[in-house]
Amino acid sequence: MGKWYGSLLGGRLEASPTIKQEVLALTASKSTLLQKMQVLAEFVQRDIRYVAIELGIGGWQPHSAPDVFSHRFGDCKDKATLLRSMLQEIGIDTYHVIIYTERGAVTPQTPAHHGFNHAILAIKLPDGLNDPSLIATIQHPKEGRILFFDPTNELIPFGQLPGYLQANYGLLVTPTGGELVELPQQPSMMNSIQRTAKLTLDPTGTLRGDVKEVRLGERASSERWRLRTVTKDADRIKPIEELLGNSLASFHLTRASLINFQQTDLPFGFNYSFESPNYAKTAGNLLLVRPRVIGNKASGLLETKEPRRFPIEFEEPTRDTDTFEITIPSGYVVDDIPPPVDADYGFASYHSKTVVNGNVVDYTRTFEVKELSVPVSRAEELRRYYRIIASDERN
Repeated sequence: MGKWYGSLLGGRLEASPTIKQEVLALTASKSTLLQKMQVLAEFVQRDIRYVAIELGIGGWQPHSAPDVFSHRFGDCKDKATLLRSMLQEIGIDTYHVIIYTERGAVTPQTPAHHGFNHAILAIKLPDGLNDPSLIATIQHPKEGRILFFDPTNELIPFGQLPGYLQANYGLLVTPTGGELVELPQQPSMMNSIQRTAKLTLDPTGTLRGDVKEVRLGERASSERWRLRTVTKDADRIKPIEELLGNSLASFHLTRASLINFQQTDLPFGFNYSFESPNYAKTAGNLLLVRPRVIGNKASGLLETKEPRRFPIEFEEPTRDTDTFEITIPSGYVVDDIPPPVDADYGFASYHSKTVVNGNVVDYTRTFEVKELSVPVSRAEELRRYYRIIASDERN
């Protein structure tokens, strides 16, 4: 399979004079090899539109790099071909990797076949090129240190992989043939929502305050993608309204803004303020308060009567944190708090804790997905895990 696909690439990587000129122009002001690689990758990501024209063998064979460059569009294999050509001009060797965009569709046990639907790059990193931003790497026994990169995904920074490609198997196409390789899985902390809130409760039960959300990795790119065509400010805050609507019986959003929407190499986020009437419920002279204010991590995925037949696949490794500080009304004291939760099943964990500091109730929790596939034999554990989370979110 690898030899056949490699034969389709013959002569397609040769750089035209205009490609050579573009490479020189883009890299002229860059002082390091990594900076040059980054600027070329960004050019193919953002300046070459994704358009798929796949007639006959065109479903497999990429157009030549000069054609893709001159037309300024191409599909995944075309964009990979152009970036290979441009990186070749600065002395970087690369290979095509063909892959399926749903993890589990191709495994080491899968018979060899052409059931791939995407193409990305394997970039041979020169000796000595070490940078903490280059996360999506493996040490190949023959090719050395390899960085995987998807030039089609315009929102993933160079050095990282989108969640659907992590821990996935792809066909590395080298001059000697094909080899099925497992792409790396990134640390869960690189894909996260870090939500912090400072809130105040009044004697009538109204809760109000400020929230800051910082998003990394796929958590950031998915929101950027969702908002990429939105032009009205009122529509850009809909994700916040949906979050609050799913968490609160009633609310009023008083302020909202986006953080680093265009700067894809920086964390994306939201800053907003809200108030929620009747958030606390009265019971005699008591106020009943749910310290987990916003955000839902529980899932009814496995709440079915039918037995599970296939593994459960998470989209990506994740580590989300919530920190809510609620200042209680003057004259009130805390009578009782929910118990702490510590649930760790190996593939995922959940920890929450509520503590009282004077007139402030502090609720913190961490939701983490560590392994991307849960076998059928452990489906009942996953169901129990989600039920524990649901109980904590209601307390």
